[in-house]
Amino acid sequence: MLGKQKITDIEYQLSWGTIAGISNAVNQPEDQQTIKLCVHGWLDNAASFLPLMSQLENVIAIDWPGHGLSHHRSVDAHYHFIDYIYDLLELFEVNQWPAIDIIGHSMGGMIASAFAAAFPEKVKSLTLIDSIGFITSEADKTVENLRQGLLSRLNQINKQKKLIHTSKIHNNLDSAIKARVKVSDLIYQDAKLLVERGTKPVEQGFTWRSDPRLTTKSPLRLSLAQAEQIVSNINVPVQLIYGEKGMEIVKSGIEHYQKLFKSFKSTKLVGGHHVHMEKPKATAALIKYFINSI
Repeated sequence: MLGKQKITDIEYQLSWGTIAGISNAVNQPEDQQTIKLCVHGWLDNAASFLPLMSQLENVIAIDWPGHGLSHHRSVDAHYHFIDYIYDLLELFEVNQWPAIDIIGHSMGGMIASAFAAAFPEKVKSLTLIDSIGFITSEADKTVENLRQGLLSRLNQINKQKKLIHTSKIHNNLDSAIKARVKVSDLIYQDAKLLVERGTKPVEQGFTWRSDPRLTTKSPLRLSLAQAEQIVSNINVPVQLIYGEKGMEIVKSGIEHYQKLFKSFKSTKLVGGHHVHMEKPKATAALIKYFINSI
């Protein structure tokens, strides 16, 4: 049965380090075009797609650099938005994947959108989960963003030099799970999936695996005009699945961006920002119908 498919750990060696992930595909499927690549949101990990993987076949879900079990970037590197896009490009190169279907949640949806615009030959379809367009900034905020972003990096480095722990240590997993629930719309069981993959044991208990540098501010952001130009160059079919209690930026983004897509449809489900975890069966049904109708 589909719901009892075995989930296996996977790793891909890129030029800078290892991308980890999970898959319910048996090795690489014979027809690689059936692969569905899932990419998660900021400070989540591949486990956010575990509920969906009980309903969809040939799914590969990766941990972004600095998240989950993937390597952190080197000390001389940072987590630029465009570098995630390059990670996807290198991942395709390493695997020699043909055009495949990509499913992106939140930040993952933004990365996948930019990738689809720049490399349409590598994308069959794009499913966005509570994600549309990009986080933008007004041009007159450029210098302020640059200053605050670079100062936040310096502050992070100074903390590390002083051996100040920037990641909270929890006595047990239950404490970490409750902490994640407190700052999100996740229910306990869904948060548990993310926390189990996103924490590591230490002498005093458990702490987060994610790279603390992920919380520094972005020194440069796209302008609205740049974001519109990227979206208007997405030529593959796009569907948006979003929660009625999801991010407000998504609801306003639908009105602004939907007219720029060449092929676009959207569906609202009962749920929040992690609607794919709350409603995996309904989400999977929409994805399958969308992919099969192309």
